Amino acid sequence: MDRIDAMKIFVTAVDEGSLAGAARKLRRSPTAVGRAIASLEMHVGAELLHRTTRSIRLSDAGVRYAEACRRILSELEEADILAGGERTAPRGMLTLTAPPIGGEELLRPILDAFLDEYPMVSAQLLLVDRAVNLVDEGVDIALRVGLLPDSALVATRVGEGVRRVIVASPSYLAEHPPITDPADLASHQIVSLTHFGLQSWSFGESPARTVHFTPRLIVNSVRAAVASAVAGRGLARVYSYHIAEEVKLGRLQVVLADAEPPVQPAHLLTPAGRLSVPKVRAFTDFAAPRLRAAFARLAIDAQAL
Repeated sequence: MDRIDAMKIFVTAVDEGSLAGAARKLRRSPTAVGRAIASLEMHVGAELLHRTTRSIRLSDAGVRYAEACRRILSELEEADILAGGERTAPRGMLTLTAPPIGGEELLRPILDAFLDEYPMVSAQLLLVDRAVNLVDEGVDIALRVGLLPDSALVATRVGEGVRRVIVASPSYLAEHPPITDPADLASHQIVSLTHFGLQSWSFGESPARTVHFTPRLIVNSVRAAVASAVAGRGLARVYSYHIAEEVKLGRLQVVLADAEPPVQPAHLLTPAGRLSVPKVRAFTDFAAPRLRAAFARLAIDAQAL
């Protein structure tokens, strides 16, 4: 069996979560799917999938092999498109990743409009609170907020003025001691978000000032942290665009704004060379001005009070 075709079947099975799902997606028989994966396992000399009657699970070797397959298939797609010339219309599957809130509220509406504009493009949007390895995981575009480390990724700036803020409801602030200095946080109820610091928050730069506290509530969801803050359960730290509407409506107030670190940018990131692919270039050109407008609006709203 053609090894490239077998790799496509293997990756589809991983994405669908079962051999039957891959068979339906690819319109092949389950037997053909199973035979393709078995041929790959025979070729590499290792079991790639742990199979049950209803699902599959990657082995350690399978995890590494799936990442390699995604890179190879992505590079082959890029080579085919480049060979077709610049007149090639955007088409095929576009894979994007973003933080959950930014992805749901900012990127998804833009992606919907883009798909209306380009009917030959399909899309997969992965909403995760981690830095996805774009090359290893076969992702075309990532929306990232914050300062960027040096890398081979191509960055298109799409936002300014994003900042970390501490917020609480007006009712909470009215019933508790005033907050005029970061040290005051130690005597307040804190709703900690896992990726913003569980038991301490830092302020300023060179050197940063760290304030320790005992959280009253720990959550791993921005929506949960914001909802708890609105409900008067304590102080939460999030990005300004997470709570722009809540501040505008008076449900939350920003505290210690002068103590927060400088504003941060937002970027669309793309693996080197992928901007030459029509679907990637088309989405970047389509999304960049719309994201800039969205981040600008939210930054202004978040600092209005």
